[in-house]
Amino acid sequence: MRNSQFVRVLSAVVFMLAVTLGVNGTPTVATAGEVNATSFGGIAIDGTDPVAYFTDGKAVEGQSDFSYDWMGATWRFASAENLEKFKADPEAYAPQYGGYCAWAVSQGYTAGIDPNAFRIEGGKLYLNYSKGVQDRWMSDVDGNIAAADRNWPDVKKGL
Repeated sequence: MRNSQFVRVLSAVVFMLAVTLGVNGTPTVATAGEVNATSFGGIAIDGTDPVAYFTDGKAVEGQSDFSYDWMGATWRFASAENLEKFKADPEAYAPQYGGYCAWAVSQGYTAGIDPNAFRIEGGKLYLNYSKGVQDRWMSDVDGNIAAADRNWPDVKKGL
C-alpha cells in the first residue's frame, strides 16, 4: 500500500513539474484564453501597463487600483487615464499574440515575456522573452512578424 501511495505522489510531482516548466524547460504560465496571464490572479503581461509602452516609451508597472478585465485576463494600468484609453480601444494597445513572446510565436510556440523586451512596430506592441531573444527577433522584424502572423492561429488553438 505504501509503494502505490508513493507512486501516486511521485506521479503528481512529475506532472506539476511538467506543467510548471513546460516541454522545453521554459517556465509556462496559465492562460486566460488567448492572453498571456500569470497563474497568480490571471494578470495580463506580468502586470505591466500596455498603454504606457505607447505613451511613456517604456515598461511601467500597473497598479491594482487601475485594472480592467478583458479577454479573460486582468490588465493593470499606471493611471486612470491609461485605463480609460485602453477601455476605449483595447486592441490598439494590447500586445500582439496575446502578449506572448513574439519570437516564440514566429517559431510556432509560446513563451513568457520580459516586459522590458519590447518594440512598437507599425503601431503595434510586440513583447519578447528576453533582451537576447529580442535581438534575434530584431534581426528580421518583418520576416518574424509575417511568420508569427501565420503561426498564431494554430498556436492559440493549443492554449
